[in-house]
Amino acid sequence: MPWDLIPLNSGYSIPSLAYGTGTLGSGQWPIDQLTQAFDTGFYHIDTAQLYKNEAEVGITIGQLGLERPDVFITTKFSGLNGLDIPTSIQNSLEYLNTSYVDLYLIHHPNLAVPDIPTVWAQMEKVQEAGLARSIGVSNFNEKQLEILLSSAKIKPAANQIYLNPYNYQQQSLTLEYAAKYDIVIEAYGALTPVTSEPGGPVDAPLNEIATRLGATTDQVLLAWIKAKGAVVVTTSSKKARLLSYLSAGDLELSAEDVKTIDTAGAIGEKRITMRPGLRKLGVGVLFGILILVACSYFKGRNKRSNFARVLERLTVI
Repeated sequence: MPWDLIPLNSGYSIPSLAYGTGTLGSGQWPIDQLTQAFDTGFYHIDTAQLYKNEAEVGITIGQLGLERPDVFITTKFSGLNGLDIPTSIQNSLEYLNTSYVDLYLIHHPNLAVPDIPTVWAQMEKVQEAGLARSIGVSNFNEKQLEILLSSAKIKPAANQIYLNPYNYQQQSLTLEYAAKYDIVIEAYGALTPVTSEPGGPVDAPLNEIATRLGATTDQVLLAWIKAKGAVVVTTSSKKARLLSYLSAGDLELSAEDVKTIDTAGAIGEKRITMRPGLRKLGVGVLFGILILVACSYFKGRNKRSNFARVLERLTVI
């Protein structure tokens, strides 16, 4: 199943399909799910300090007797409990029961305190010490990447971002900047059009392409990410879905297929972007109506009160 390796600017390569542990929590459940993922054929595991299941990843690898070179491990510095990068990477390695990770990411630009250059210098020391083969970032935009590169000795190998047809236009500058500097994009949230935004403009091309290729809409979305040259980070608790995700590597979308999805995604992106404004407008209109109703009500009450006082006087007379 051709989920090929993608070369990194560090000299290493990254598997283009990853199993994400962000929704698994900790305990026996993630161990069971990771075991299923490995048994199904996944060997790139994406975890993070924030997910609190690095230890479960290490336990699963040990229980299955997997050799370290046979597993690609990505984890992230999340600033958990206020820990710094040198302490965090050591903790992560201990939890994962390994001497190095394949890719170590800054989970979010907000974690770059006091600033991006200072924090990136600490990441460079992690790679120089052999604790991570490659280093990178997550959720950085093009401006933040530019700040990073202005002082970097080592370029980030990857930038993991939220990416799907409904935010592709929004992410376009980040994608272009990453391509210019040979930074691989990792994409999470690829299935958003079918999981969180069903019924949108992308549905029609997805259904048409899926029917024509004998695939599912999930598979078409993953193939779309692949066509963009990005690594897919996804997950599922169902083995059948994991198998279908692996099979999606066999799908080849035409340039026209990709363009059709892009066009529909741009239409949906405009609608989604407008929603907050429409919600605010709706709330404002509703609030205005309530005020008018209240004014009418109290005005009416005042009229009724005046009428009652007149009636009382007439009765007395």
